[in-house]
Parts: sequence; structure tokens; C-alpha cells
Amino acid sequence: MRSTLTIARRELAAYFATPLAYVFIIVYLFLTGIFTFYVGNFFARGEADLVPFFTFHPWLYLFLIPAIAMRLWAEERKAGTIELLLTLPVPLWAAILGKFLAAWAFTGIALVLTVPMWFTVNYLGAPDNGVILAGYIGSFLMAGAYLAVGSCVSAMTRNQVVAFVLTVVVLFLFTASGAPMVLDAFSGWAPQAIVDTVASFSFLTHFDGLVTGVIEAKDIVFFATLIIAALAANAIIIDMKKAS
Repeated sequence: MRSTLTIARRELAAYFATPLAYVFIIVYLFLTGIFTFYVGNFFARGEADLVPFFTFHPWLYLFLIPAIAMRLWAEERKAGTIELLLTLPVPLWAAILGKFLAAWAFTGIALVLTVPMWFTVNYLGAPDNGVILAGYIGSFLMAGAYLAVGSCVSAMTRNQVVAFVLTVVVLFLFTASGAPMVLDAFSGWAPQAIVDTVASFSFLTHFDGLVTGVIEAKDIVFFATLIIAALAANAIIIDMKKAS
């Protein structure tokens, strides 16, 4: 774990050594404010909660998270530093986990910077803070799943633009599979078991439960399993690239 934490600290510091971190955070905070207060009709709803804030997170992450994940391995391969990284006396899993944890921590920092919205809701009314906390936990877990998938895709190519586009496509398939439009299309002809299976692979299905304050084991297990599976696939891809 010492090697993992060392790599994570180095990667996290590298984010803030470039304008990328500050641009991402500013854009993220700006868009969450727009979607919460204007698109989500925060004041017109007349309810003290952060439902409008969390509702748009899956769709914001769909484009913002790939912007972070695309550089995790594609940049290393393009710059030729991946060979140096893999020759260091650290296990491959430590390098993969360290880079992932750095990206996840960076996303968590951006999420924490939205806490003033939570304070604003408490100032304006008497919200259920347990529900809001569950929403933050769900958002953080979902961001981790997005990043793990993006890291896996980034390991496939040395082109960051290609990594970004492919990650958006893959994440869109995961996200849209739980959208009412998709489920209605299946429910018209498919058995309920198939509809439930399609919905079970969706980020929306598992995130919506957490946003309403219902923390169920199946939702936590889904995100945790996806993160582990994506990182394992990441290791296999890098090992295959190294062998070739």
C-alpha cells in the first residue's frame, strides 16, 4: 500500500501542477450551479432538498469524468513514460490503483467544493440531511465507477481524444440502459426479468436509490464490483500491451 499511496500522491499533485485541475473544478461548479438553480428550478420547486443537484450528476459525469480519465494511461503511453513506470520496483496493481485513487480523490475534492449548496439548503429550510449525505455518497461512488471504466479505456490507446470518445460511449450505454425511454422500449415485448436485468446494469438505477436516501447493499455492491472489474481489466490490458 505504501507504493500505491506514493503513486497516488504524485498523480494528485500532478493534477494541480497544470491548469487542468482548475479548469475542471471551475467548469464543474459552474455547471452544477446552472443545472441546480436554473434547469432544476431549485427555487420554483419550493422544497428544501438537493434533488435537482443530484439528478444531473450522471449526465455531468458522462462528459466531465472522461476528461479526467482519458489522460491516466493514454498520456503515459504517448509520452513513452509507461515503460519507465512499469520498470519501477512496484507491482502493476499498485500503479493502477494509485493512479485511480488520485483521480478519484481529485473528483472528491471537486464534489466537496459543492458543500456550500448543502449549507444553503439548510439556511433556506429544514432538509433531511441524511438523504443529502446519501446522495453525496452515491455521487462519489458513481464517480469512482465512471473513472474505473475510463481508466480501462485509456489503457487501450495512446490517443487521449480517442480515449475520451470511447469512454463517453461506454458510459452512455451504462447510463442510458436505465433511462425510462430504454426500459419502456423493452417492457413492450420483453419479459420483466429481462427489463430488470437491463436496468440492473444502469448507473441511474443504482444512483437514484441513493439520492432518495435509501442506501441498499445491492447499490454499493454494484459500484464496488464495477470498479474492481474495470481495474482488473485495466491490469490485463496493460500487461498485454507490455508483453507485446
